[in-house]
Amino acid sequence: MYKIGLTGGIGSGKSRVADYLAGWGAAVIDTDVIAHELTAPGGAAIEPIRQHFGADVIAPTGALDRHAMRELVFESPEARHQLESIIHPMISSVTKTRAASAQGCYLVFVVPLLVESGRWRDQLDRICVVDCDPPTQVARVQARSGLTQEAIARIMSAQASREARLAVADDVVTNDAHTSVDDLERRTWELHKQWCALAHQGSPA
Repeated sequence: MYKIGLTGGIGSGKSRVADYLAGWGAAVIDTDVIAHELTAPGGAAIEPIRQHFGADVIAPTGALDRHAMRELVFESPEARHQLESIIHPMISSVTKTRAASAQGCYLVFVVPLLVESGRWRDQLDRICVVDCDPPTQVARVQARSGLTQEAIARIMSAQASREARLAVADDVVTNDAHTSVDDLERRTWELHKQWCALAHQGSPA
């Protein structure tokens, strides 16, 4: 299948773009959704995380305590590396399994850290970046999650810069503060039509 990598910083709106594409017939695999599944109660990553980091990072529900883990990995690069060594191979395995059985006009991998990982470029036909300015990212994340500006700034500092994402983009969907829902849908639809044509041609051009 023709493969699109969809990425963007936190609060950029990539999940909404992915939802549009799925609604129009694309097969969508979201690695962030997979990560949440793996760290939900009973998820495959919970016991390895508990064994490595202790019960303090597991919530009473049995899910990963995201706040506790976020604080831990921001304070310790080693802890971040250890967490990634547990969960990234699991995400990769589930992603490959789902990709093998995916059906649609083309395949979209939603990967928040696509640029940072450095291993996706040769697996994709195109990379699409959902782009917005940092102040808009902060405002959106605050509105939906209640995180402090400091916490959001720390998350953004661990992600690739806006410039680094745009540097690898084959396609860009602008979703800044001036973008209406209708604008975003229209811009995404235009790309969807292009990708359907490219998928039909079998061309990465």
